[in-house]
Amino acid sequence: MMLSLLLSKRFSQSRQKGFASILNKASTIGVLLGVSVLIVALSVINGFEEQLENRLLSVVSHVTYDAPYEPINDWQTKVTILEQQKGVVAAAPEINLTGMVQFKGKLKAAQIKGIDVKAHQFVSSVGEFVEEFDFSNLQQNQVVLGSQIANSLNLNLGDTFTLLIANKNSKSPLAAPKRLKVTLVGLIKMGGPIDQSMALISLGSLQSVLEFKSDQVTSLRVKVADVFEAHNIAMSAGRSLPDLVYVNSWFRTQGSLYQDIQMVRTIVFLVVILIIAVASFNIVSSMVMEVKDKQSNIAILKTMGAKDRTIFATFAFKGVGNALIGSLIGSTLGVILSLYLPDIFVWFYDEGTTNPLSGVYFVEFLPSKLLWSDIAITLSVTVVLALLASIYPAWQATKTDPAKVLGNG
Repeated sequence: MMLSLLLSKRFSQSRQKGFASILNKASTIGVLLGVSVLIVALSVINGFEEQLENRLLSVVSHVTYDAPYEPINDWQTKVTILEQQKGVVAAAPEINLTGMVQFKGKLKAAQIKGIDVKAHQFVSSVGEFVEEFDFSNLQQNQVVLGSQIANSLNLNLGDTFTLLIANKNSKSPLAAPKRLKVTLVGLIKMGGPIDQSMALISLGSLQSVLEFKSDQVTSLRVKVADVFEAHNIAMSAGRSLPDLVYVNSWFRTQGSLYQDIQMVRTIVFLVVILIIAVASFNIVSSMVMEVKDKQSNIAILKTMGAKDRTIFATFAFKGVGNALIGSLIGSTLGVILSLYLPDIFVWFYDEGTTNPLSGVYFVEFLPSKLLWSDIAITLSVTVVLALLASIYPAWQATKTDPAKVLGNG
């Protein structure tokens, strides 16, 4: 083995000429680019997954229990029951309505949430994304609105506007909506759909306009310990409630986004691995030409007593070595790009270029999370592919006939 390593190193140090040299360099560069692209791509996907869990899922409901017909009574007792269930971190009451925001003749649809501020802070971190207002100080008839709703209606902090809420208590389906005069006290600036749809108001404000009692709500919201077990926890904890409720988890509202991230991860991994495979199998072409070029050296080694396994290992090490050089340089480049990618993204789109993530996704920056396991898997797969690509040329080298080669020389 040591002799094979020494010979492989010696062959690598000798200069190649012509097309063989170009192929050798091209295969190494191909592996380098493939490895670096794969590491960067996986880091970005990891970043989106992390932001989904720590950012979006910290604001949207993990689990909700919605009343199908009549409101849920005695919500305080129901919250206590839910908080005693396995996997549940906290629970809070809500009134969830779809309504309209009206200001100076303009209308904008919104998801209106009536919340108990003290309880809500244990199930949601939306307060971290509210600017210029202490979310814990939300008072009667005050509203915290998604920034994009406010921008579309030209609403400013301190403005008074109207919430239009469907009159469900009326027997006529054409009854005029109920109107609630409110004041804008804060803006949610999180990025993505939340800014376009959410309106937060105190629980008491909606209870008054809907003629609910103080212990009546339309929903119970739950935060779970493991977001990826939310559905199972929702079903298990829901059995403890005496009320008839609809059970929903974030998989229904945001599950498609999570599945999209996983699908993109799989597609990117397969595509880039195929690119690395193509680059690795370029080693076959370059090494076949090198074996032909080194036939006289191989013949001399055989006449000196070198065994076939020594010749085989020599060229196998050389093929793997070329791929390993590309992998190590590519990994270094990929790690550097992954670590600085968010800063590069911010720098590029601060130069006046339109941010493609603005208002579309739940983040307006390019997240990146580097996992060393991704690097290890990438390097392992690359080395295995390079080893497979080196088998045929190395086997061909062992078939060199010293009598024919040296006789012709």
